[in-house]
Amino acid sequence: MYRFSLGASALALALPLAAHAQSTPDPLTDTIVVTGTADTGQATIAATTAGTATADATAIAARLPGAGDAFNGPLSGRLQYRGVTGDRLLVRIDGQRFESGSPNEMDPPLHYAPLPLLESITVDRGVSPVRDGPGLGGGFDAHLKSVPFGASGALQPYADLSAGYDSSDTGWSGGGIVGLANDRYRIGFIGSHEEGGDTRIPGGRIRDTSYARDVYGVEAGMKTASGELDFEVRQQDTGHAGTPALPMDIVFFHTTFANMHGAFDLTDRLHLDVGLGYNDVSHAMDNFTSRPAPAAAMMFRRINVHSDSFTGHANFTLGSATRHFGFGADFEAADRDARVVNPNNAGFYVDAQPHVVKHRVGAYLEWRGGLGPVKSEIGARIDHHEMSAGIPLVGPALPMGARMLAAQFIAGPRDWSDDTVDVVARFWSHQGAFTPRLTLARKTRAPSAIERFAWLPIEASGGLADGNVYIGDPTLRPEIAYIAEAGVDWAQDGFYARPSVYYRRIDHYIQGVPYDATPGVVDSMVEMVASMNGDASPLRFANVDAEIYGADLDFGTPITSSLQFDGTATYVRGKRRDISDNLYRIAPPNLRLDLTWSPGAMWSLTAEGVGYAAQRDVSVTNGEQSSDGYVIANVFGHVTPIPGLTLSAGVENLFDRRYAPHLAGYNRVMDSDVPVGARLPAPRRSAFVRAQLRF
Repeated sequence: MYRFSLGASALALALPLAAHAQSTPDPLTDTIVVTGTADTGQATIAATTAGTATADATAIAARLPGAGDAFNGPLSGRLQYRGVTGDRLLVRIDGQRFESGSPNEMDPPLHYAPLPLLESITVDRGVSPVRDGPGLGGGFDAHLKSVPFGASGALQPYADLSAGYDSSDTGWSGGGIVGLANDRYRIGFIGSHEEGGDTRIPGGRIRDTSYARDVYGVEAGMKTASGELDFEVRQQDTGHAGTPALPMDIVFFHTTFANMHGAFDLTDRLHLDVGLGYNDVSHAMDNFTSRPAPAAAMMFRRINVHSDSFTGHANFTLGSATRHFGFGADFEAADRDARVVNPNNAGFYVDAQPHVVKHRVGAYLEWRGGLGPVKSEIGARIDHHEMSAGIPLVGPALPMGARMLAAQFIAGPRDWSDDTVDVVARFWSHQGAFTPRLTLARKTRAPSAIERFAWLPIEASGGLADGNVYIGDPTLRPEIAYIAEAGVDWAQDGFYARPSVYYRRIDHYIQGVPYDATPGVVDSMVEMVASMNGDASPLRFANVDAEIYGADLDFGTPITSSLQFDGTATYVRGKRRDISDNLYRIAPPNLRLDLTWSPGAMWSLTAEGVGYAAQRDVSVTNGEQSSDGYVIANVFGHVTPIPGLTLSAGVENLFDRRYAPHLAGYNRVMDSDVPVGARLPAPRRSAFVRAQLRF
């Protein structure tokens, strides 16, 4: 199921309505509220009445100006924000960082935020602050539902439940949280189930897009004399789920999360925020369970993966909420093993990622205050990174070329360490109806395990899904981005507009380049093995120079007391600086317009138009295809018949147009109504319904 439209652009377009209802919204963050309401002092995208049955939370975050959904599968969309994708973004769940369990990022972070359990997503506009850790672009933190504390000592029940159906894949979902709470203690039990079939498109279906996912767990909290302590344990079991843009599909993910968080007032002016997290992933993917199996038994492949990660932080704040000095430290420790096997041949096995271990420890200093009318948040952090790889085992059925590459890898450098420095300075000033803002930053990203230690040339690319075979480089340097962003928030008499322009100059940008100076000529052992894996012109991860620049905007105005007009616009451009080429998989210019009729608080009706320009600025190096522009229409609405119950419904792709979003991957599955190698199209005209009950 590809959910190009959430079914409610209110996610992106209602943001300023909620934001400007408050006197001084935080200009640095937005909050997408998926259920209920929020009073956070932050800009808020209210999706309470939107209603959608999408299975992928990435489609929600992608409603923001500058954001997009790089679709690889119904549960495997990769979030893009201002041209930055994947682990270049800082994406967390309930404040917890963790490693993807898949070498091809089949489980990006928002894979672990099912919509029935999702409360909100907090977004750092432009860049993330140094206190949250390293990251090249913006920050996203998905908050799952929890039971709030009560108002008295008596235990009171609480429930937040939802169910939905989507005709585009006959998919349905249900789940939520139930629990008890008083003014000191709370406990909640979460659970959800989602399943769907193949996505229907005009003229057929996209084979290998069915999915199933279950989540269950418990969360609890207690208030102490000086603060609050929260705990969460949950299990997520993803069953068979298609990823037609990748060479294999999800057989399963069995993932365990444990998270502890505490917030304490040590004195009237000294505050401590502390957290510990653990994540364990068992994962399998193959090329024969969900999609048509290879004709030859020797071509069957399965990859078994296990990974886990530990994280922790201790952040201190000295001062008030608006004027304070912050300092703290954090760490991450992760390891992953990935073995490729052929289930038809016990002698065919090879460790594509042999016990890859990553460690990071960092510390930061930050000041938030101001001078006169100009407010600022200025911080710096330093991180020490270490990474190492073990010795790969190669089965006797593997050809000699793979054995020779393994020997070269074992003899070469298999450990790395380096230090990175991030600096962020953000300035803003509330000037009545206008809030001008400026951000200057130096942000970094350490190379991933795939980019550094992919010694076997296979299609493991960290989710790029460009069809190329890749090999890593142990000598890669960290990426360094120099960022400038300027904008203004304007709100007056119901009208609002929030334009931003930005520029990122990225040194040592990690990009696939031809393996050697004679691409297509098989004159090396790497190219020989890559040719056996279907690509005689493999790419090698390398440091290049790049730049990303653009502008985005959300805006709106009331037409009458019950009629509201809203919109978003996005332009982003990504280019290589070292050669004449473009960056891969960059969203084309796009525009969204909404007209909402809401005569009262009980119901509303919205007509939406979405337009994307053609994308001709594509990456020649990655073999990227250009795409055509399109315009579609959606209609959706909601009604609240009684307090606590909201019913939502809508129709997407109203005129049943066949189109393929540029950020969608290419089909790799035979016997589908989408040709192999063609970009995956969006669903046909489809209807969705959703019910939410909260008490």
